[in-house]
Amino acid sequence: MSVTEDTFTQDYLLNGRITIRQPVNGYRVAIDPIFLAAAVDAKEGDTILDIGAGVGAAALCLALRQPHCKITGLEIQRDYVRLASQNIDLNHLKGRVEMLNGDLLRPPPRLAAGTFSHVMTNPPYLEGHKGRSSPNADRNIANQEDEVSLEAWARFSLLMVKPKGTVTFIHRADRLDHIMAYFSGKLGNMVIYPLWPGKDKPAKRILVSGVKNMSGPLKLSQGMYLHEADGKFTRAAESILRDGERLEL
Repeated sequence: MSVTEDTFTQDYLLNGRITIRQPVNGYRVAIDPIFLAAAVDAKEGDTILDIGAGVGAAALCLALRQPHCKITGLEIQRDYVRLASQNIDLNHLKGRVEMLNGDLLRPPPRLAAGTFSHVMTNPPYLEGHKGRSSPNADRNIANQEDEVSLEAWARFSLLMVKPKGTVTFIHRADRLDHIMAYFSGKLGNMVIYPLWPGKDKPAKRILVSGVKNMSGPLKLSQGMYLHEADGKFTRAAESILRDGERLEL
């Protein structure tokens, strides 16, 4: 992808409070990064690493909700880093949010292990050998694992977060067994928070969060219904997607 005026659109999140430029073709922001940002309990002075930051949607949403934290995004695709940097400027968040180009297998030297209060990530959902490839290369990188497995995302997240810091994933519900296996014995006070499309429908997405070097019990939350019977978002979902409220896991 080459970022030119005819290859991106300018869109809005959180009821117009966040402006984002994103590619016409390739990965487009849906609700997942907004829920991811809402699930991170960032406090004043905290530092957050957003792994696979894309055009910066999760980082920008979190920065809007918590104005006294510092967020660093790591993104492998240079053109997405350029768009994310533009989005930081568009939202007047320079100095509070920054984007780095890099691969979690070969991270930039300035990313020091064990230095972040929180790590949040929206990894590719599809296993490389199982997913159906898209003709769009950018979308493939965002959605499908290649040489970087889900286990590698988990290991890197654990490496980067401080002791007693949190790691938060949003992922497919049918990968929960993998996520729990990777974090077993490494994160405590874990919470599994399902996002139900509607009543009597199975959850497709889950939020998983835990605290490094803690041994507290696992909590299975009742989660949230996203849609009413008529297809409209529930009030609870609207509070996240439009009002930018914190999601209590």
